[in-house]
Amino acid sequence: MTSIPFVDLKAQYLSIKSEIDAAIQNVLDTSNFIMGENVKKFEQEFAAWSGAPFAIGCSSCTTAIHLALLGCKIEPGDEVITVSHTFIATAEAICHCGATPVFVDVDPETYNISPEQIEAAITPRTKAIIPVHLYGQCADMEPILELAEKHGLRVIEDCAQAHGAEYQGRRAGTMGDFGCFSFFPGKNLGAYGDAGAVITKNESDARLLRLLVNHGRESKYEHEIIGYNYRMDALQAAILRVKLRRLDSWIAARRRIARRYGELLKGLPIQTPIERHKHVYHLYVIQCDDREGAAAALKKQGIATGVHYPLPLHLQPCFKGMKGSTSGNFPVTENLARRVLSLPIFPELTESQQDYIATVLRNYFK
Repeated sequence: MTSIPFVDLKAQYLSIKSEIDAAIQNVLDTSNFIMGENVKKFEQEFAAWSGAPFAIGCSSCTTAIHLALLGCKIEPGDEVITVSHTFIATAEAICHCGATPVFVDVDPETYNISPEQIEAAITPRTKAIIPVHLYGQCADMEPILELAEKHGLRVIEDCAQAHGAEYQGRRAGTMGDFGCFSFFPGKNLGAYGDAGAVITKNESDARLLRLLVNHGRESKYEHEIIGYNYRMDALQAAILRVKLRRLDSWIAARRRIARRYGELLKGLPIQTPIERHKHVYHLYVIQCDDREGAAAALKKQGIATGVHYPLPLHLQPCFKGMKGSTSGNFPVTENLARRVLSLPIFPELTESQQDYIATVLRNYFK
């Protein structure tokens, strides 16, 4: 039986094995494992690739969002508006600041934060907005930035799934005050462990985040502020430097695969992704009424799928009792939680594998 994984990290590694192995060996030979030249160079290269003046490497996207919130001076008692239809890290980081996440609903076509819902959620305690560029497509940033300016709010872009996505010619992460990225292994640009980064256009914000990342210091034993151990390690930076050189071609492959999915799945009782802005397809997410049946049919034929996300944040046990944490408050989000299904997509996915996935779905729905 044919077996198609949800993401094939081994295939990607084998395609760049000699470069990856050499980069890792170089770190082992120099034995410079914490911070150092590889981290510094990756920060410079990722900033240039993203179109931002400054990039700060860190240990994960969760820490990246936490750092950005600290850079925005978010404190206990503050409120930060974001979405319920995302991974918990977005809201988790808000809670780590002692602030309260205020959830709003999403657009039913792009699955991103609905600008129309944001203004109604703003209170005197609101200090920031975190739009999540979900699945690889930017949120509608122009009205969000206008609202932020009108109400004096900071904007932190959660770009965990949107490396290289664009909105009106601007890359994800460069429009707000901060852009936060994940390099979790399965991401479009993935490390071989946890890693993340924050980009910003403000030099003083960048300096503050560099202090926070490394125990509040610039020199070894002089600490200007109380910081964290949120550093990116040199092995991950070395791996990411190799992969960054391939990222544009990998994004092009994902977009090509997504277009082909659209053609192969035409006429089926499913909703395929709607692209309003340049989409980088970290995930290829369809909607269908019988999500469980379709997933089971694919699994029976050896095809892995995913569901992002089956339980919205406002219905998670950890947020029970919080304002808005009851069923029915965010109907679009709750509908998506019942209907979305992520199909395999990765740059190495072959046309024959895609054909097989489409055939299984066609047979199921027929």
